[in-house]
Amino acid sequence: MRQPKIKLPLLEIANVFYFTFFLATVPIFSQGEKKEDIKLFTECNCEKSYVKQEINFVNHVRDQGLANVTLFIYDIANGSGGRTFMLEFKGAATYEDLSGKLSFESTANMTSDEVRKGLVDKIKLGLLPFVLNSDLADNVTYSINKAGMGQIQDIDFDDPWNNWIFEIYGEAELSKESSRKEFEYEIGFESDRVTEKWRIRTDLQMNQFNSEFVRENETFTSERFRYSGDASIVRSLNDHWSAGIFAGARHNTFTNIDFSYYVNPAIEYNIFPYREVLRREIVFAYKIGYLHNDYIETTIFAKDEEGIFRHSMDVQIRYRQPWGNIYSRLRGSTFLDDFDRNRVQLYGRFSVRLFKGLAARFSGNFEIIRDQINLPAGDASIEDVLLQQKQIATDFELGFSVGLSYTFGSAFNNIINTRL
Repeated sequence: MRQPKIKLPLLEIANVFYFTFFLATVPIFSQGEKKEDIKLFTECNCEKSYVKQEINFVNHVRDQGLANVTLFIYDIANGSGGRTFMLEFKGAATYEDLSGKLSFESTANMTSDEVRKGLVDKIKLGLLPFVLNSDLADNVTYSINKAGMGQIQDIDFDDPWNNWIFEIYGEAELSKESSRKEFEYEIGFESDRVTEKWRIRTDLQMNQFNSEFVRENETFTSERFRYSGDASIVRSLNDHWSAGIFAGARHNTFTNIDFSYYVNPAIEYNIFPYREVLRREIVFAYKIGYLHNDYIETTIFAKDEEGIFRHSMDVQIRYRQPWGNIYSRLRGSTFLDDFDRNRVQLYGRFSVRLFKGLAARFSGNFEIIRDQINLPAGDASIEDVLLQQKQIATDFELGFSVGLSYTFGSAFNNIINTRL
């Protein structure tokens, strides 16, 4: 099918527009005014050492409080299978009137070296307004390539894959010691099609885990098999609302599932517009649907198979700010015919910069479990416990972690040394 016309080259044109804009708007110091060196603080999920190495015309500082230019880079998965990076520049002290935003998009076909080079080029572009107001201004030379200066033209662009991304993967792992041996493999296939209005996903997996444990000349063996297939279609209705349908099937010996399938329509609401997702989001998602289970062994409720209607509410909160990051998720689910069979899951992750050099990280999860209808009848054997061959009954799961880091010493060190 013929694709709609698009305008190229968008990236080069955007760079030209950005460069022209800041030339016309940034306040340039007067001749007698004292200029200040750029002291850059960068916070990103990227190779900071590489950024330091390639951008050697500024002083890189280790703490936000020591900087007169801060750069925060937020990233999120995009439709091409890569990531979209949002760069936010903010000046302080001498440069307090300067700020800017840029974006960089990687694709699944790009190597890690291509990604980091593209990101560094974008950082250099964003630093130009600050450079022109620094003591480096007299040493700046620049050029605009032909693509950037060329006339914008409508051209035909045919995508033979029609926005589809495919991935095939496989992994095998073997470990052995005197009393234990384990082997596991997993293979899978994923496809993903993303447009402005639609997101279509499929995920197929096959996993096998074999283990052997020797205790007092007695050998215990275990085999676990898991096969699954999941698919979803989601339609964006506007900047806040989305609707979709999720379906799948699976076989899992660990959870006593011989064959199971489900169908769940869903609707989602994001309080903030989608364009702000890199900085903040508060999302409510509601699902309702049907689940059918065929069991390997008769369950503790004397069921060999059953069909269940269930629903769930999911709330996610995410903030990415210069002072730190917050992520929290609360999910509750119940069966429609029995509200006593339910599950509540709470997960939170929080990191905060306390003061110069000191940062704290906290994460925790708590889960109330009242819906293990798939547990097989009878007591678990010693093999089941030692080899984790079957799922064991539990009322809750709890976990917590805390971390603290403090950095001190030289605040200005731009030297890169990777020697052993």
